[in-house]
Order: sequence, then C-alpha cells, then structure tokens
Amino acid sequence: MDFTFTEEQQAAVEAAKAVFAGVAPDGVPSPALTRGAVAAEFDRPLWARLAASDLLSLVLSPKHGGAGLDAIALCLVLRESAAVLARVPLLETSAVAMAVERYGSAELCAGLLPRVGRGELALTVAAHGRTGHDPAELAVEARRDGDTGQWVLDGVQTGVAWAHSADLIAVPAHPGEGRSLLALIPRDRQGLSLAEQISTSGERFAEVRLDTVRLDARELIDAEGAWDWLRQLLATGTCALALGLGERVLAMTSDYTGKREQFGFPVATFQAVAVQAADRYIDLRAMAATLWQAAWRLTPPRGSAGVGGPLPVAADVAVAKIWASDGVRRVVQTAQHLHGGFGADTDYPLHRYHAWAKQLELSLGPAAAHEEALGDLLAAHPLG
Repeated sequence: MDFTFTEEQQAAVEAAKAVFAGVAPDGVPSPALTRGAVAAEFDRPLWARLAASDLLSLVLSPKHGGAGLDAIALCLVLRESAAVLARVPLLETSAVAMAVERYGSAELCAGLLPRVGRGELALTVAAHGRTGHDPAELAVEARRDGDTGQWVLDGVQTGVAWAHSADLIAVPAHPGEGRSLLALIPRDRQGLSLAEQISTSGERFAEVRLDTVRLDARELIDAEGAWDWLRQLLATGTCALALGLGERVLAMTSDYTGKREQFGFPVATFQAVAVQAADRYIDLRAMAATLWQAAWRLTPPRGSAGVGGPLPVAADVAVAKIWASDGVRRVVQTAQHLHGGFGADTDYPLHRYHAWAKQLELSLGPAAAHEEALGDLLAAHPLG
C-alpha cells in the first residue's frame, strides 16, 4: 500500500486549512458553564464557506457538480475540521451523500446531491451506535402498506447528532428477513418527533421518534449492503475526527510544556514528560496508519465493488476503531495531566477538546467490543 496522497487529495487539505483557519475552538461556551447545549444549531456561516470552497461537493461525482474524490479525501478534510472543533455536520452529510450516490436511484441522486454540494441541504444519520458497535442499532421497523404501496416506519433512535438542524435524517430500518433499508426522512415529516438530548461535548442531540411515518419508495434505498457500507464509512470518518483532534491536542501539549518551566528548565526536557509525550505520538501514528488502511479499503475504483483483501473491510474498520477509541482518550488524558490545573481552565480551549474526545470515544464504542468483533471475523475468515 502506498499512503502517499494524490495531488487532488492534497489540494482538498489545503482548501480545508484555508476555510478552517478562522475557526476558534473555544468560540462557544463550555457545557460546564451552560448546563445545556452550547449552541442551538451548527455553524451556518462556516457551512456556507465550506460550500463556497467546494468542500461539500468534494466526494460527489462531476455529473452532480462534485470533484469525484473518495473516502480518503473526506477523512483528510475531517481531520482538519476536528483540529478546530468545527461545529458542522460534515461527516454525516458527506457520508449519506456518498451512500446515496453509490446505492440510490438516478432520480434520488439527481434531486438530492446537487443541493447537498451547494450547501442547501444538511443531512444526518439516526442510528443507536452509529458506528456499528451495538447489534441492537436497527431499532426501527419498516412495513409495506398494501393499500398505498408506501413504507411505514415505527421506532426510536437516540443520540442523533444535528437532528434539530438537519433537513433530512437517514434512518436504517428493518423490514424483516435480515434486510436493512435506508430511509431518508425530512425533519418535518408527519409522525417524526424530536426529544431534546445533550451530548457529552455539549452539542444538541435528539431522540428521534417515528410513529407511523410514511415514505414513498423513492425516499428509501433498499440496495443490499447500503446501510453496512454507510455504517463503515461513518466509523472511519469518526476515526479521522479522533486523529485530527488528537494531533492538535498533542501540539498544544508540546507548546505548553516547551514554555512552562520548573527548576529553571522547560518541563518538556524532563524524562517523565518526554516519555509520556512520545507514547502519545506513537498512539497517533498508529491511529493514522489504521485510519488510512480503512479509508483505502472503502475507496473502490470506479465501477468495482470495492478494494479486496484477505478479510472483509469491517476488519480494517474495527482495527481503526480500536486505536482511535483508546488512542484519543490517552492523548487527551496525558494532555490534561501535563497541563496541570491549567488544562481545566475554561478560558483555555483544552477543556473543549477533552469533552469532544470523550464524545468521540463514546461514539466509537469500547475497544474491547471491536477486538471481539475482529476475533469473530478472523475466525470466519482464517488467514493462510
């Protein structure tokens, strides 16, 4: 494998750095101070800048007004967004759009994707355990109405990011017989209601309740593998967010310990401090290597089913989640330790990174669960 990024991917990184350069990670109140959501909705001005820079259409094909780039490019941009804690549904919108283009009908693609690329629509995903660590995530039942031909959805999904602001909510639904549908539900559709929830990072989440929500067939994707592929992409994108956050936190820690002096010397020169920082650097390199492996496996050549390998792509995504879940926690805990009490000061942005890191860790799920899943995959697909 060659993880050298293409010129197009590198150009996407430069465009993202330019857009995110003016974003202040401590520009919103701390959830510890607000005792609730830090803001009513996502950063709309930043969303408009992302659209103007063609970053919302980055992963769409040229026929839908995009650049035709891949999951690797998306993860590169997500890494830059996490470095400044950008409050936008970039992962959710891009991932759903990619799933629609990959599995949706021509009619659905033509009506949805150009508007996504122009920033006119924001999308999110409703799934308990959105990154797939919980087998009970298909909590929504779907049935066909024999009289109208419509699909009828009932169920509840909890912890849905950006649900109060998104225009469409993608919901995995279970019609039985081991099948999964991906429903694209307008937020104002009759029968859909939202109950207020607040995330660990202080963002406004929602419990999405579906009570006899009716959808036409064109509002669903019933292609085999659509939800599984979207789930793996969401997980990989979350790993990219964890990497970008962790890299910025380690840089903040390096800067602080290089300036903070004790006994007449910078604390960074003390062996105990240097060893801890080195361990976290190793964590980040492992997070990066496993992330790019997973993103590469999710990036099929045009017209093919995917990049092959000795194990299903779920195995590579599981390894990435193992490192990201444990790694981002260790990086932020070490940063808090080496910053001392200064790291908990709400006038300094580290506390916001800590809250976001914990939310990412919870979203990814425990590393032990992914290790068990990886073991099951190895047992089902023995190597050699």
